[in-house]
Amino acid sequence: MGRAFEVRKVAMAKTAAAKSKVYSKFGREIYMAAKSGTPDPETNQTLKRVIERAKKEQVTADIIKRAIDKAKGGSDENYTEIRYEGFGPGNSLIIVECLTDNTNRTLSDVRTLFNKAYGKLGVSGSVLHQFEHRAVFEVKATEDQILEVLLENDINVLDVEVEDEFVTIYAEPSEYGKIGDTLKEVNLEPTQEMIAFLPMTTVEIKDADEFAKFERLVNGLDELDDVSNVYHNVVIEN
Repeated sequence: MGRAFEVRKVAMAKTAAAKSKVYSKFGREIYMAAKSGTPDPETNQTLKRVIERAKKEQVTADIIKRAIDKAKGGSDENYTEIRYEGFGPGNSLIIVECLTDNTNRTLSDVRTLFNKAYGKLGVSGSVLHQFEHRAVFEVKATEDQILEVLLENDINVLDVEVEDEFVTIYAEPSEYGKIGDTLKEVNLEPTQEMIAFLPMTTVEIKDADEFAKFERLVNGLDELDDVSNVYHNVVIEN
């Protein structure tokens, strides 16, 4: 995997989650995508992309079907998307994306973890301006192959990075669906794809105690059922 994208992937705090957490996360996302549009992925592009990401995370067909059937059945269960921004140990900046049916519970859980790590939640926008919101695709291909596909399909990208046999494409989130569909049409299956917050600058936490607090905070956030994604600006050595 390309070094450039590996650095950014680590900065997204993608800690190893239990399968049950992954299943729960995608179950909610699929349910909400199906409920907010049509329950057919062929006519609902948002649902289609969520299902494709779920399959890459090895979410079973049964879980996907149950989430769609739940939306078809007219369930009144509803989830709210909410984002928290905070300051963690060692000058770390953290963004927490949640999908919850109880915002009071989620806020309490997130705030408690920040307090335990001697960090604090910030107001909306206090951290966000230090990150870029990007659609990211990593593809095993040559640079010439990717550039040709992008030009032929009139796709606007912000940057293309090459590392070994991998090419990483960065674009505005609005281009996510178009890029994904185009790559599939030309049989270039991404090894990684997501819409994520990427830090503009990174920090190293050299103090062992501070780093331990940071790790506990990020791992704790990642384990919360209501948390979908955690992003931060800390460089973590593999």
